[in-house]
Amino acid sequence: MPRLARADDLTPGTYPLRLDHSRDGVLYLPKGYRADVAMPLAVMFHGAGGSGQSCQYTFPHADQHGYIVLAPDSRDERTWDIILGEFGPDGEFLQAAFQQTLGRCNVDRRRLVIGGHSDGGSYALSFGIGVGDMFTQIMAMSPGVMTPFAAKGKPRVFMSHGISDNVMPIDDTSRKFAPRLRALGYDVTLREYEGRHGVPPEVVAEAFAWLT
Repeated sequence: MPRLARADDLTPGTYPLRLDHSRDGVLYLPKGYRADVAMPLAVMFHGAGGSGQSCQYTFPHADQHGYIVLAPDSRDERTWDIILGEFGPDGEFLQAAFQQTLGRCNVDRRRLVIGGHSDGGSYALSFGIGVGDMFTQIMAMSPGVMTPFAAKGKPRVFMSHGISDNVMPIDDTSRKFAPRLRALGYDVTLREYEGRHGVPPEVVAEAFAWLT
């Protein structure tokens, strides 16, 4: 297996994690990345049946706002472990990928974001609430599940959802999740838009603008 590039060797672009032969993930360094300047990190989760490569839709926004993107693959090719029943192997793999990224890149540890779309949005919302003392912002786009394993800190939450979503209907999901979190003291922005389950590029742009 080819060696991983040293931190000083990394330049803007996409890199494999090389943590697993079959289900791995990608690391994206935005345009303008320099090893001597700390940048915020966004950990992004793909939807059902996808992989870290499915998160490429965030890369142009990472370029614009100066975010490193870590996009791991779920261990099960169908979806994330929490959707299948419980937290476990995905959290363990994420921890390894996160520690590797901290070792390879100059990450601003005060600005850590967790996000995703569809099942990835569900995972970001559920996992993010449990690590809210470390990841202080959550971008949950079209989430269908909110089942945190714990609650730490009070991360800010940007939630978006299409009002005609027929996969994860908004009345059963985000319109229930947002007020529930607000009642617990979370700062929640709910962005509803005309559309179905897919997230429009302009809403992704709004989410990244909200981060800054």
